[in-house]
Amino acid sequence: MNDYMVQESSGVRAIRYRSIVVWIHWITAAVVVTQVIVGFAFHRFLEKGTPERMEMLAWHKTLGVLILLLALGRLAVRLMNPPPPYPSDFPKWQRFFAVWSHRTFYFMLIVLPLTGLAAVSGRAEDGTVPLLFGLSVPAIPGIPKENEYGDIHEILVWVTLALLVLHIGAALKNQLFSSTDVADRMPPFKARNREA
Repeated sequence: MNDYMVQESSGVRAIRYRSIVVWIHWITAAVVVTQVIVGFAFHRFLEKGTPERMEMLAWHKTLGVLILLLALGRLAVRLMNPPPPYPSDFPKWQRFFAVWSHRTFYFMLIVLPLTGLAAVSGRAEDGTVPLLFGLSVPAIPGIPKENEYGDIHEILVWVTLALLVLHIGAALKNQLFSSTDVADRMPPFKARNREA
């Protein structure tokens, strides 16, 4: 399989992502971290049926919709602004894993909110799922009140968390230990061998 993101290179120097992509990346990262905290708080630490849990669930659903919108926006921007190629001295096997971990992230950032929406759609009494601030989204029709989407959602959360740890670990490895300029692609990181 010939994947242009793995095969092409920018030469020895890295080309940085465009500003819009950087902004969407870091906003998405902040919302995802917040979502993880909120999700664990309501799912693990708050008793079912309490007002505190219901409020956290409302935050969780609202943040989920925000993540879905950010992911779709990010995908649209990416299709119009392909990511810069990797530096030529970044090994192709690492490029392969970087490319496919990014693609998996896009998939998860879309599928996770949709499985969450599916999990609560069966309980939507008026065909909508209420969010915070008086907002709501359409429920997915035809989903029974008792369904397996919550379990699927939870499994995907753990997969995404593992992917997130891998992504952060790779970013830190490339920033602190890599001899290539690959970390320079995403601000605020800078290549170690480049002067400020």
